[in-house]
Amino acid sequence: MDERMDSISLKRFSLKTMISLTVLLQLVLFQVTQAEDKYPVKIKPDLPFIKVYHQGKEVILKRIQDTNHHLSGDLTRTSRPCPPFCLLPMFIEPGIYPVGELEVVDFLQNQVKSGKGFLVDARLPSFYNTETIPGAINIPWVLFKNKEKRDAVFKLLGVKKRADGSLDFKDALELYLFCGGPSCGQSPRAIRALYKAGYPASKIKYYRGGLQLWKLFGFITIVSKSNIIDAGADKK
Repeated sequence: MDERMDSISLKRFSLKTMISLTVLLQLVLFQVTQAEDKYPVKIKPDLPFIKVYHQGKEVILKRIQDTNHHLSGDLTRTSRPCPPFCLLPMFIEPGIYPVGELEVVDFLQNQVKSGKGFLVDARLPSFYNTETIPGAINIPWVLFKNKEKRDAVFKLLGVKKRADGSLDFKDALELYLFCGGPSCGQSPRAIRALYKAGYPASKIKYYRGGLQLWKLFGFITIVSKSNIIDAGADKK
């Protein structure tokens, strides 16, 4: 009789355990589904968003979740006069490679987050102040036209000046540069200036798609303010 009772109790315990596990599994699946519903438009299948810091404030960098969203405004224009709005090549200078949106996201997650690189919006401050990619700093291409301002930028980027006046790029940060899009010449001008000054090609990448393709794929932008070093750049 005791053995029979023990067997019944064990079966009841097993049944209760199975029910509890089933309920727990359903709860987990519900939570996963809820999370997926919150971010139906992910950056990658396993990456709904990333966290970046923009001028000291945390920003959730994600894609717009409205699956019916459409672009509007100036960046939707397909046929602007050329010149000046001519398509730019993928390769601006030897050894400087183009990157896409996922590489930019990875760069923000790693090099920028660890202080080893900068995502650079090379447009004039008046454009940068309208909108930019979260996590990007503003180094307008025109600053490279002035040696004093260029040297100030290089100091910010970790470039040191030797006693003989030559530049030491050993500790220079890695840079990803962008501007308005494939027909915007501002980041290519900055890249050419960096390359000409001796900045290592291996530490420069060109996000040719720029804001136009960034927004085309539904990534959010942010309204920002220019950095102190950029003051007056629009007037130069």
